[in-house]
Amino acid sequence: MQQSVAFFDIDGTIFRSSLLIELVEALIKDGVFPAEVTDMYRTEYTAWRNREGTYDEYIGAIIDAYLSHIKGVHYGVFADVGRRVVSLHRKRVYRYTRDLVAELKSKGYYVIAISQSPKTVLDAFCKEYGFDKVYGRIYEIGPQDQFTGNVTDEHLIENKANIVKRVFEHHPELTRTGSIAVGDTDGDIPLLESVETAICFNPNETLYKYAKRMGWKIVVERKDVIYHL
Repeated sequence: MQQSVAFFDIDGTIFRSSLLIELVEALIKDGVFPAEVTDMYRTEYTAWRNREGTYDEYIGAIIDAYLSHIKGVHYGVFADVGRRVVSLHRKRVYRYTRDLVAELKSKGYYVIAISQSPKTVLDAFCKEYGFDKVYGRIYEIGPQDQFTGNVTDEHLIENKANIVKRVFEHHPELTRTGSIAVGDTDGDIPLLESVETAICFNPNETLYKYAKRMGWKIVVERKDVIYHL
């Protein structure tokens, strides 16, 4: 008997922030990254907080800051910081998606996480919630156990639909029948289009408008209230 699959974005969908943002901030605080790294995304952060810029611009600046300074960092140091980040923030999640993961697991779903955050941190975070498989960015490690600054199989993780395709091609025991995906931004549209049931959770404006046209389920969690739009 084949098993149905549920795919979840993590940052902003389950985790109430971005694991990469928290990781970069922790790397700066611990002196692994220089303090001036904050200058690389301060403008975008301020614009986003003031509703004058987009979250994509802010997270893009974070990614640039991370990529420009991860080269040469020892994996062991990075992993230690990552574990502390997860330990500190592992309960900082949305109720709706946290409970949905648990519900689907109880129904026998194979639950998969797909995120642009580093896989090392994702693995630790997603273990807390019983994910069966985790896909994230894998950063190449050189012979001295130091990061080279390169991303492994970047073409695969850039488009989440590629992950969905790969999952079903490599796992005949899994089926698209009953498949579900949950995402929060227009970057998740290829993922949401790849399954039977798409759930747009706290969507940005572009995803919201697209979801309305497609007739997808839209859910918003605000404070202690969950709205089904």
